[in-house]
Amino acid sequence: MGRRRSLIIIGCGGFGRETAQAALDGGFDGRVRGFLDDSRDLQGGTVAGLPVLGPIQAVGDHPDALFVVATGRPDNYTSRHAIVQALGLPDESYATVIHPRACLGGDTLVGPGSVVLAAVVATAGVSIGRHVCLMPQVVLTHDSRVDDFCTVASAVTLAGGVRVGTGAYLGAGTQVRQGLSVGDWSMTGIASTVLKDIPARRLWFGSPAVDHGPSPAADYTPDRGKR
Repeated sequence: MGRRRSLIIIGCGGFGRETAQAALDGGFDGRVRGFLDDSRDLQGGTVAGLPVLGPIQAVGDHPDALFVVATGRPDNYTSRHAIVQALGLPDESYATVIHPRACLGGDTLVGPGSVVLAAVVATAGVSIGRHVCLMPQVVLTHDSRVDDFCTVASAVTLAGGVRVGTGAYLGAGTQVRQGLSVGDWSMTGIASTVLKDIPARRLWFGSPAVDHGPSPAADYTPDRGKR
């Protein structure tokens, strides 16, 4: 059996600290090495009792570590994708962090770099892509699919067969009716009730949710050729 690799978390904001705690609770105890963050004010100090080891580009100084990118505020939810693209690391360099109090069906698929926090439920036939953030109390019912780089905030509920496209952001408390799709890089507001398909790169909110124009990621142009 090979040596178990330690974990370094990229980003030490609120989501980074939540990811660190989930990792510690989930079996990385003693192997969470610390954070990488571009804030010079934080480097060399500690956050949540863990050292800030340097800037994000210092990943090359830690060839034996696994990484997880834990960024993505609502006003900058493309950041996780941008960092992963800039680093250019292979999938096997990324950890998958699942809190032990998440409840995932035995056939649930979770991609590398994803973070699943406490009280997330995935029932049957659920697919969760790469570098996805699932905040507490998210419910993904049968045959739902959450594509790469999505951010799903607390208490979101997806009914059966929903597809959430690449990079989308679902605001806290969003509910999505069965069989619908949420387009790439789109966004829903807090407590939205989605009763229609949402096109790519649009901002929808309300109950029922309606279109309120371009999403904050409308002008984001990811390099799809990179992995």
